[in-house]
Amino acid sequence: MTFLRSLIYFLVVNLILLPPAFSDRLKDLTSLAGVRSNQLVGYGIVVGLAGTGDGNTGITLQSMQSLVSRFGVTSEIEGLNGDNSAAVMITADLPPFTKPGQAIDVTVSTIGGAESLKGGTLLMSPLLGADGETYAIAQGNVVVGGLGVTGADNTSLTVNIPTVGRIPRGASVERIVPTEFLNTDFVILNLHRGDFSTANNVAEAINRNFGADTAVPLDTNSIKVRAPSDPGQKVSFVSLLENLEVERSEPPAKIIINARSGTLVISGNVKVTPAAVSHGTLSVRVTEDQNIEGGDAVAIGDGAQANAAAVAVPDTEIDVQEDVAKAFLFDAGVSLSELVDAINAVGATPSDLVAILEALREAGALNAELIVI
Repeated sequence: MTFLRSLIYFLVVNLILLPPAFSDRLKDLTSLAGVRSNQLVGYGIVVGLAGTGDGNTGITLQSMQSLVSRFGVTSEIEGLNGDNSAAVMITADLPPFTKPGQAIDVTVSTIGGAESLKGGTLLMSPLLGADGETYAIAQGNVVVGGLGVTGADNTSLTVNIPTVGRIPRGASVERIVPTEFLNTDFVILNLHRGDFSTANNVAEAINRNFGADTAVPLDTNSIKVRAPSDPGQKVSFVSLLENLEVERSEPPAKIIINARSGTLVISGNVKVTPAAVSHGTLSVRVTEDQNIEGGDAVAIGDGAQANAAAVAVPDTEIDVQEDVAKAFLFDAGVSLSELVDAINAVGATPSDLVAILEALREAGALNAELIVI
């Protein structure tokens, strides 16, 4: 135990006083394998609505009939009214290590014709996991941030989404999700963004602070770290581990293009080999018009005259204008700022910029990956 305290003190001093430059904490770069939240889903009935419920919807009436039958009340569907009730789906995230008796937030969403859940109360509903087991029980008053109003002439006004609400701490956890975190003598760190260099840097930083062969990089995403088998020491170890600062490697050269909005994001590692680019703009304008011809008096014999029918004759004008092409030269190893400055100097639009970058890639002068989203 004394050795462990000395080790902790040594590591804390190193972590606080000697942080690497341009580094990130491991908790910001990685996550622990097996330590994650689990999604829960359930079905229930919200009651107490002010006439904004599903009405005589079959699923709502059947649910109401099944609900009251649990209390020994027998009723026909025809005798029920669902104007003040709504069938809903309930969703929640079960955080890791949550124990029975703890409360979690739930989201309630209508699945029928309900107009609003404002003022409603969710009745006791089980929340199931992917394995079909019940992990929580939800019940409580629904908080709705939206508003919906309908007039007598069917004029309506909707603010936000009144058909979705939340119940803060509205579900009580009934079952714990088993995890292997405390039963193994190692932990697996998964990088949020896989990178061989970053994985190697993480392993080297851990070995440098905790001893040789403590961490082994498994692949581009994962690092296996030897940890104490005692649960108490393991939690302390992970606490120190996630605050360890590691230098993250530079990302690969990429150019991200959003085709819908015209947004381009160019990473700092983009380089251009020697290339000459000529950029010009060709604009064609087509003007459609009509000229009226005819309608003059013409002689038809014996001095009689008649007006000839007017005829509409199409008149099309085509105007072609081509700007003088502007050329610029990229030298070897041009940086991102120089690339952007050169393209901006010729007045390129976002679409022109995309065309120039694609042409540079096809010519083999661009060392970046083009990604269109």
